[in-house]
Amino acid sequence: MLDAGCGAGPLTALLRDRGARMTGLDGSPAMIDLARKRLGDDVPLHVHDLAQPLPFAADSFDDVVSSLVLHYLEDWDAPLAEIRRVLRPGGRFILAVNHPFVRTFTHPDEDYFATRQYSDEFDFDGRPATLTMWHRPVHAIFNAFTRAGFGIEMVDEPPPSPQTPTELLPPRIASGERTAFLCFLFVVLRAP
Repeated sequence: MLDAGCGAGPLTALLRDRGARMTGLDGSPAMIDLARKRLGDDVPLHVHDLAQPLPFAADSFDDVVSSLVLHYLEDWDAPLAEIRRVLRPGGRFILAVNHPFVRTFTHPDEDYFATRQYSDEFDFDGRPATLTMWHRPVHAIFNAFTRAGFGIEMVDEPPPSPQTPTELLPPRIASGERTAFLCFLFVVLRAP
């Protein structure tokens, strides 16, 4: 399996520990350094920009996973074509992105139908950070998948895990209102 955008390697480690033969890549050398510390030398890791052709032969992987990565990219066509190229026939692309409806609820004055860049401020362990991402409406997301030749196998909009500590949840969700939660869009695509 390829973890495209592995970050510090938590998903790669989880899948490896469950028996998958993993390869990871990320555009950040610092994240690859953290992943190497977590994973040791038994997982090949590469610093690589997903906007560039992947450094793997065609049909190299049974599955590709990408967790919360694509929404950082302006262009999805080239990366999706490359992911499709490195997947074996019948292989899966399993991904999660920010749910596009969230932006509509939090910024109702913005044009939902426009593919556009935006930035949000976050606090990571006491340090402020600005993350810049790309909003695209649902139809643009799924049109990009089908243009790349993928079949859509599954779509999910999961609620928070019941094991999530309540202090990590927004107040409405922590109080039991599960109908208000939208955060991520999970998709499983299949290569023909």
